Amino acid sequence: MKIYASFGQRIAAFMWDYLIIACYILVITGLFWLIKANEWFFTNRIQAQISVFFFLTLPVILYFSVLESSVRQATWGKHKMGLKVMDYNGNGISFLRSFVRTLLKFIPWEVSHTVIWQISFFPQTNPLLINIGFGVVYLIIGLNIASLLMTETHQTIYDLLVKTYVEKQN
Repeated sequence: MKIYASFGQRIAAFMWDYLIIACYILVITGLFWLIKANEWFFTNRIQAQISVFFFLTLPVILYFSVLESSVRQATWGKHKMGLKVMDYNGNGISFLRSFVRTLLKFIPWEVSHTVIWQISFFPQTNPLLINIGFGVVYLIIGLNIASLLMTETHQTIYDLLVKTYVEKQN
């Protein structure tokens, strides 16, 4: 019998993964500070957005994509929690499917970065636009949580779209 990962198990796994992400952020921040990268990478909103995408978001997406498409079928956090990402037949997923799944998962993260850069570089931006941006972030996150809680298989919207689920291993 399949045991699908619960909301709490998935959050706990992500928190373990976030320890790795936070360490990476600290290292990157330290390196940027040492080489005075602010002068190069953060001179305007577009350059800042691109820099953060390539130095932060993309490595995090690759972390999830590579590990969840590996033989282990799990990131460090998922492995620690005894979880695996699978297709509907219980098989591992390809890198491409894992990459698309992770891109969909991190849309709210990237939208929030966009809004934050907008605020940072253009504080006079209409507050309604900022609220709409953050509203989109909260809506997507809320839909994913609702889907996870309401589906029998505990699938998020991005799981449903790429036909994956997260299973608890015995």
